[in-house]
Order: sequence, then structure tokens, then C-alpha cells
Amino acid sequence: MLEAFGLSDPGCVRPNNEDYYLLAPSLGLFLVADGMGGAQAGEHASQLAAQTVGEVVWRSSDLTTPEILVSALEEANRRVLNAASADTNLEGMGTTLTAVLDTGSQAYIASVGDSRAYIYHEGQLLIITEDQTWVQEVGKKLGIEEAQLKTHPMRHVLTMAIGVSDQLRINSYVVQLSEGMQFLLCSDGLHGVVGDDGIAEIFANEDNLELKGRNLIERARAAGGPDNITAVLLRVVNDAELQQEPVEQTH
Repeated sequence: MLEAFGLSDPGCVRPNNEDYYLLAPSLGLFLVADGMGGAQAGEHASQLAAQTVGEVVWRSSDLTTPEILVSALEEANRRVLNAASADTNLEGMGTTLTAVLDTGSQAYIASVGDSRAYIYHEGQLLIITEDQTWVQEVGKKLGIEEAQLKTHPMRHVLTMAIGVSDQLRINSYVVQLSEGMQFLLCSDGLHGVVGDDGIAEIFANEDNLELKGRNLIERARAAGGPDNITAVLLRVVNDAELQQEPVEQTH
């Protein structure tokens, strides 16, 4: 089973928080979404997409194949597109979304955009997801050096997001679970300002998930907090270790 903790912060610059996270331990579902769009549209997109994924998983009679998350993200895309077309105030909204589904021995992961999933296990931090961004899909293939990419004017441009097109590209992954393995799902307000070494340093200590999560948020804020910051932390535990109540939690 997965122990979970989630936390979101608006950061130091943005007046509102367009990120959304979902902890649904009774379903084995955990996700982070980072909305975009004018006015309140980004907040609407991230919440609608996250809740749609939760609904699809809850209604599914078969959670044993990775396709369940793919189907859930596809339905989220349809609903965000439909909502935007029905309300001019929501036009142009979209969201990233990265989700983990715990099946017991495996974790299914699906992602759209640049919210990331990491694993920390046996002293190593690994990025599982691949960013769907101009930097990752275009800039690196053009051979632009890493230092230049960090300041490139296209560095924040997404190549894919939920609610932007009916031609959705979803990246999906399967991870074999091991006791003690830890996961981090986060928006780019965290991974965009706190480097991998900083994330690994926090995961390496013996703090509980809540303290690690709060330390990650504070480190991003200390680095300027230019965007909303959201982190969902997970740890593989046996049933006897699991202390949290299996209650749905959202932000």
C-alpha cells in the first residue's frame, strides 16, 4: 500500500493557485495537475481534470491494466475541451496532469505536460516521466546546450496539455513496487526551481512524508517561488505500517 501526503502553495509571486492535487487512498489513486488559462480558467481546468480521473477510476471494474489511467486522462481531456467550448470565460484553459495508480505489486503512472513523477529508492532519485515541453522535445534534439536551455525564451512552453487538443498524447509507465520506495509527484513550480540534488537531499533523510513535503515547498519558496508549488509524496509500506485513514483528500 501507499502512504501519502500532499501539499500545495501559491508561491511567492502568483496571486492565486491553479494547481490541484488529489489523494484517494481507497482507490490507490494520487495525482497532481497544474492548470493554465486566464482569470479562473486554470483553476477550473486542473480541478475538473483531476476529479474526472478520480471518477473514471472509481467507476472502473478493472484496475489491473495501465489502460485505465490512459482512458481516465482521455475522458478528462474531453470534459475540459467541452467546458471551454461552452463558456467563453474558460476559453483556452488547459492543465498538466500526472497520476499514479497503486495496484498492489505495481504502480501505473500516466502523464500529460510537465508535472513530474520521481522515484527515490536505495539512495537514488530517478525521474520517471518525460516532460512534454519545447525544451525536452525540440531544444535538446537541436543540440542546444543545457545552460542555454535553462534561460531560453521557450523553456516554459508546453507541447501537450489536457484541454488543448482532441489529439492527446499520453505518456504511460509501469513501476514494480518495493517496500520503502518513495514517490514524488510535483508541478513545475517545484521541480523548475529546486534541482534534483535538492530533492534527493530531502528524500534521503529520515523525516516523515509530511515534513519532507513541507521542506520541499519551503525550499521552492526560498528560491523565489515564481509559480504555484504542489507536491504529493508517497511511500510503499506494509499494511501494519499504514497509519492514515483511507479518506479522499483534495486541494
